[in-house]
Amino acid sequence: MPVADKIKNSLERSSWIRQMFEAGARLRAEKGAENVFDFSLGNPNVPPPEAFYQVMARLAVDRTPGLHGYMPNAGIPAVREKLACFLSREFAQSFTLDDVIMTVGAGGALNIILKTILNPEEEIIVPMPYFVEYDVYLDNHGGKVCRVASNQDFSLNLENIAGAINEKTAGVLINTPNNPTGVVYSEAQLRALGAMLEEQGRKWGRALYLISDEPYRDIIYGPQAVANIFSCYQNTIVATSFSKNLSLPGERIGYVAVHPQIADKKMLIAGMIMANRVLGYVNAPAIMQLAVAELLQEKTDIAQYSRKRDLMCAVLDEAGFAYTKPGGAFYVFPPSPLSDDVAFAKAAMEENIILVPGSGFMGPGHFRLAYCCSDETIINSLPAFKRLRVKYS
Repeated sequence: MPVADKIKNSLERSSWIRQMFEAGARLRAEKGAENVFDFSLGNPNVPPPEAFYQVMARLAVDRTPGLHGYMPNAGIPAVREKLACFLSREFAQSFTLDDVIMTVGAGGALNIILKTILNPEEEIIVPMPYFVEYDVYLDNHGGKVCRVASNQDFSLNLENIAGAINEKTAGVLINTPNNPTGVVYSEAQLRALGAMLEEQGRKWGRALYLISDEPYRDIIYGPQAVANIFSCYQNTIVATSFSKNLSLPGERIGYVAVHPQIADKKMLIAGMIMANRVLGYVNAPAIMQLAVAELLQEKTDIAQYSRKRDLMCAVLDEAGFAYTKPGGAFYVFPPSPLSDDVAFAKAAMEENIILVPGSGFMGPGHFRLAYCCSDETIINSLPAFKRLRVKYS
């Protein structure tokens, strides 16, 4: 056997996102890129802010000795200090550099969190639908995913979450704004979730962690805002990155931030720093740490995503698809006209539409559209969506 059974099984059920993206690449080669409407991959197409290029140009010629050398495993202290000051202003808490760990993207952040807090067979509760990689991250560290259904509008169902907590529960993992639904959890819901976790923690005699995956925090539409999660619950850990708000997914730069009053903070932080090292991430790249430290007030042009959302919704409206209007991120998650969403995704390919079946996000009966693509792709897809809807009306 050339590979381990676990890897072989993972390859056989590999991410639907990547499968559909690769199918789109084949279709573009066959039909021509202008004739294919690819909504598969959440790869930001709005460029980074101009300040990013200015900062990178300056860092590229900086010959300060040691600039690219080894550093503490938590990251460059001066960078963490700047980030702590930013977080203190943003969340009205007194963060210090010891509350922040620089990581290789949000994926690296989630992995060091889970490695630190999980004993074998312990569970993390995850509301469905959710980003499919969570399953793999939990399995990496001997944990189990405990899936719970959300409400019909994709908001949190607190009764389901509370009912899933048991002696093996280590915490709850949420993602807001959410991938794949675009839902933004309200402050009222998050405060209620925090109060429930506080009560359940007393019941089970352990701190239950609330892990909030927030790479889309700044991609938000309308008057609403993403709630201050740190004000909702003390035992909160945030994992995030600069992939979406600065359009830097390929740079793999992110961080972990813990509530300044979190339980057993000293040991928790020490554990995550060690996990950063032993998992092989070691440090987020030095030059990107230095860059983002100067870009904390910058964002890519969020108005472009707002326009793309409205264009995507207009296409779905005219074609006759139902959906829950996304409040953030750059995804919409309509119900599939076919109960078999995989079959629907294959039917969509016949119209040169590349979408991702909801089953890939533990949301069967739906499909995900990533509208972080060109305006032309969205607008020109309307006739294809109309034909697709007529087939399954």
